[in-house]
Amino acid sequence: MQYPGELHEAFAALDRLPRVRLAGTVTPLETMRNLSARAGGAALVVKRDDLTPLAMGGNKVRQLEFILGDAMAKRADTVLITGAVQSNYVRLAAAASRRLGLSCHVQLEARVDRDDPAYRESGNVLLDRLLGATIHRYHDGEDEAGADRRLDEIAAGLADEGRRPYVIHLGQGHPSLGALGYVDAARELVGQVESVGLDVSRVVTASGSGATHAGLLFGLRLLGVPTPVAGACVRRDAERQRARIAAHCDSLSQLLGVDNPVKDGDIVTDDRFFAPGYGLAGEAAREAIRLAAHAEGLIVDPVYTAKSLALAIDAARATSAGGAVLFLHTGGVPAIFAYPDDVLAAVGNDGQAGHR
Repeated sequence: MQYPGELHEAFAALDRLPRVRLAGTVTPLETMRNLSARAGGAALVVKRDDLTPLAMGGNKVRQLEFILGDAMAKRADTVLITGAVQSNYVRLAAAASRRLGLSCHVQLEARVDRDDPAYRESGNVLLDRLLGATIHRYHDGEDEAGADRRLDEIAAGLADEGRRPYVIHLGQGHPSLGALGYVDAARELVGQVESVGLDVSRVVTASGSGATHAGLLFGLRLLGVPTPVAGACVRRDAERQRARIAAHCDSLSQLLGVDNPVKDGDIVTDDRFFAPGYGLAGEAAREAIRLAAHAEGLIVDPVYTAKSLALAIDAARATSAGGAVLFLHTGGVPAIFAYPDDVLAAVGNDGQAGHR
């Protein structure tokens, strides 16, 4: 694809950065006709980044291409990452490390006030163990800086043993390498939308670490696409999340050597479906779980994609004319096995046979 001027320089810079190929394919763009009919209003379309081909998929695959590209360029032999107990990022970092022949240490943070066996050992944690990751636990799920410091301490111990550790920090203040994956994904998405002549009025994604939200927004603005990108808050309130997205965009402009194309008014964060908090599903999220499954055979998880789909459905209902609402499915499907109560609450008595 040919780009003019500064746009060419930005994508040329992106393509020069160290990268390992993990996603490997363009993810599908699908119209959700049944769900659109039930929601009313605008059509709902889904970009299926839950189908990225690595260890049950998800958006972090695109992010890890640039993060682990940097790790490989620095000749690392061990990757360290921190995240919630049921972190999709942790699971995919462990899987990508295995594919690249690297060891992986994962730190699981107590962000959710739960310690039942399903949450502690099923879902993503089961896959972490299957993938052979060394598991550490961190007691405080709201101490992002402390979790990163503890990861650095583990890395220092590994270095003392002669290993070459590479730390994937979760907190701010580090280059937003992961967000580059969604700057690149913006190219893919624009190409898909143009090829089918789809008019998109709004893009909706989960907004947690913020790398996916910021990267996609930055990439679209870089390409001159003014479509709003709304981030459904899943970790913190809208005001704090907005500042996080802005910081990622500033970092991206430095990494790519271009002026930041994202203006203050471009950053849309919405926390109406965040309650009752991180890793906890409210009524709208549970309804989104049920609607997606019953209308489309689509699985969304209580932590991220149920909340972002709830926002997408709300946006579709509020749009009586104009383009489609595009929902970015960021994955997270393994986590549903750690949340059986939320899933069962979502479906109620549906499918239950009567007793005689």
